[in-house]
Amino acid sequence: MTTTETAAVREPRPEQAPSRRKWVALAVVLLAAFLDNVDSTIVTVALPDIQRELGADFATAQWTLAGYALAFAVFLITGGRLGDIYGRKRLFIAGVIGFTLASVMCGVAASPGVLVTGRLLQGVMAALMVPQVMSVIMTTFEQKDWVVAFSMMGAVLGLGGVAGPLLGGILTDLDLLGLGWRAIFLINIPFGILAVGLALWCLPESKSEQATRLDVPGVFLLSLAALGLMYPLVQGREQGWPGWMFAVMGGAFVLLVPFALYQRRRHAKDGSALVPPTLFRHRSFTAGVFVVMLAFSGITSFFLVLTYQMQLGLGWSALRTALVTVAFPIGIMATFQIAWRKGTANGRVYVAIGTSIMALGTLLMIALNHIQGPDLTWLQLAGAELVVGLGMGLCSPILTNVVLGDVPPQDAGAGSGVVNALIQFGTAVGIAVVGVIFFSLSGSGTGPDRAQRFSDATAATLWYNAGVFVLVAVLSPLLPGRKKAEPEAGPDTADAARSAEREPAAVGGVAADRA
Repeated sequence: MTTTETAAVREPRPEQAPSRRKWVALAVVLLAAFLDNVDSTIVTVALPDIQRELGADFATAQWTLAGYALAFAVFLITGGRLGDIYGRKRLFIAGVIGFTLASVMCGVAASPGVLVTGRLLQGVMAALMVPQVMSVIMTTFEQKDWVVAFSMMGAVLGLGGVAGPLLGGILTDLDLLGLGWRAIFLINIPFGILAVGLALWCLPESKSEQATRLDVPGVFLLSLAALGLMYPLVQGREQGWPGWMFAVMGGAFVLLVPFALYQRRRHAKDGSALVPPTLFRHRSFTAGVFVVMLAFSGITSFFLVLTYQMQLGLGWSALRTALVTVAFPIGIMATFQIAWRKGTANGRVYVAIGTSIMALGTLLMIALNHIQGPDLTWLQLAGAELVVGLGMGLCSPILTNVVLGDVPPQDAGAGSGVVNALIQFGTAVGIAVVGVIFFSLSGSGTGPDRAQRFSDATAATLWYNAGVFVLVAVLSPLLPGRKKAEPEAGPDTADAARSAEREPAAVGGVAADRA
C-alpha cells in the first residue's frame, strides 16, 4: 500500500492549462505514479520463476527487490530538487523515458546481472519521475480543485498496491506470447510511450525560483555508504562471509561521519544540503525517522519470505500466491480511513495499536507454520495476512505526518523528503537482513524435505518481522504527542494545503511510500 507525503513550494503559478487539458495532465502523472507503485511490488510473486529461468542465486532475488528500493531512496530527494531547478515537466518526461527503457532492459535480461542493473536503473528513474507528480498537481490546478485531484491520486495509488501482486501473478502464469515473467516488465512499454506523448502535449512547465543548488558530493557520499552496507548483507551468505565484507560494512558507517560534517558545512554556506542538519535538532524527528525506517524494514521483507514459502515450499503457482497476498492490501483499505479521520489528533497511539496488530498477525503466521507446516491452506495464510494488513492500515497512513509533528514549517518539505527516503532505505535493509536469515535456513530449495524446511525457515525468519513491529510499538511514545485535529478535507488535501502555505523552498515533490 502507498501513503503520500507532500512537500510543495509556494511560487508563481505558471499559466494555467485549458480546463480539459489539465485533467489529462493529471491522468498522465497519476499513470506514472501508478506504474512506479506497481513495479515496486509486481516483481515479488515472480521472483521464483525469474530465479529458475536465469539460473540465479538467492542474492539476485534480494537485489531485484532491494535494488529498486535502494536506488529510489538514494536519489529521491535529488529528483525533487532537480525538478525545482531544471523544470518539473522536463524531469518528469526524462524519468518516464528512462523508466520505460530500464523496464525493457529488465524484460529482455538474459543474465542476473543485467536484470539487477535494470532494476537499479528503474529505481533511479522512478526517483526522477515520482517527485514531480505532486509539484505538477500543485502548479497546474487551482486550490479549489485540489480536493478532487488528491482524492484521485489516493485512489490510484491504493489501486496500485492491490494491482501489483495480482498483475505479477496473472502475467507470469498466463505466459503471454511465451514471455512468462518478462511480461511484468515489458507491459510498461505502451504505458510509458502513452505517458510521454501526453506529457509533451498537456503538461505545463514549472520551476522553483528559489531552488537551491544540487548537492552532488552529498549524493555521492550517501550512495557509497548505502552500497557499502547493502552489498555485504545481500552477497555475504553466497560468498561465505569473508572478512573484507565486515570491513566494508564498518566503512559504510564510518562514511556517515564525513557526510554529516559536509552536510553541516554546506547547510551553513548556502542552505543546499541534501539532508539539512537542522532537522535533527528535534528529538522527536530523530527518534521518529529511526522508528519509520525500522517499521518499513519489516513490511516488504515479510512478503519476500512468504512468496518463497508459498511457491517453493508449498508448490503454489504465482497466481495463487498473488491471490493470497491481496488479503494484505484489503486489510489496509478496511482500516485506512479510520486512521486518517481519527489518528490525526493522537497519531502515536494509532501507530502503537497498528504495529501491535501487525505483530499479532505475524505471530499467527509463525504459529500456523509451526502447527500446519506443509499442510497450510490458502485461507489460513490469507487470514494471517489480513490481520497484518488491518494493523498496517491503522499506522502507515499517518506515520510520516506523526514523525513530522514537531518539525517547524520551514523544514517540513526537507523533513518529508528525508523521511520518505529513509522509508525506502529501511525497505531495502529489511529485505537484505531477512534474506540472510531465510535463505540460510531454507537451503537450496530442493530435496524431499523441502516443504518442511521452508515452513521451519519461514517460522524462524518471521520472528525478525514480529520483533520489529513490537519494537516500533514500544518506541511509539517517542513520537510527537497529541495534535489538534485537522478539518476533514481529506488527508492529502489538508497536507498539501498546509505545505503550500508554509513552505518557502522545499524538496518540491512527493514520495510514494510502499509496502
